[in-house]
Amino acid sequence: METFNEDWDSALCVAAHPDDLEYGLAAGVARWSRQGKTVTYLLATSGEAGIDALPPVEAGPLREQEERDGAARVGVEVVDFLGMPDGGLEYGRDLRRAIASQIRLRRPDVVFSLTHRERFAGGGTNQADHRHLGLATLDAVADAGNRWIHPELEDQGLRPWSEVRQVCFAGSAEPTHTVDVSETFEDAVASLEAHEQYLQGLGSSYPSPRELLSTILGSQAHDGLGDYTLALEVFEV
Repeated sequence: METFNEDWDSALCVAAHPDDLEYGLAAGVARWSRQGKTVTYLLATSGEAGIDALPPVEAGPLREQEERDGAARVGVEVVDFLGMPDGGLEYGRDLRRAIASQIRLRRPDVVFSLTHRERFAGGGTNQADHRHLGLATLDAVADAGNRWIHPELEDQGLRPWSEVRQVCFAGSAEPTHTVDVSETFEDAVASLEAHEQYLQGLGSSYPSPRELLSTILGSQAHDGLGDYTLALEVFEV
């Protein structure tokens, strides 16, 4: 695999739920924040259906705050939420428009998300929200640059943005590029640990943040790089 090109200044990370970005991608975010790059987060849902012991009206605000806390630990100051239904994301014009609007607003060089493929790198089945969100993100990048798709966005002052260079997916079973995240591994652990109540809701048998990230990022390590590597499937735009 190739070494990921870091010759860019700003990025938008798009995910379906709070905690999605923390399962590996946040290690890269911490690295890029240290380099002085601007990274912003966009969450399609508030993860309100993610804690069995809490009703959505309580879980949603709690998980939003945990996401803000986790983002801060890797240098991200801006975290936006679209307020779409957890477990009910559907690929289509509405989701593409919502993501395209944020791409036009933030005007990033690079966009990151979770894989839209049916299986993760480890072989596990990828859930519907992730698949629909990832594919919509890939298409929204093109939408953002075309003034005739979602023309109402320009009426809102969101001018077309066609300068996204790459769309990059973490967790893919078909990665193409690598990033050495050994120096920011601890930042990534701290970011996932911020999701304390969500992780508690998964039960005591669930692996700790350190164990999870050691498995995810350690298994992706390659000769010539450090102990921990973030693997990305990169689509050139």
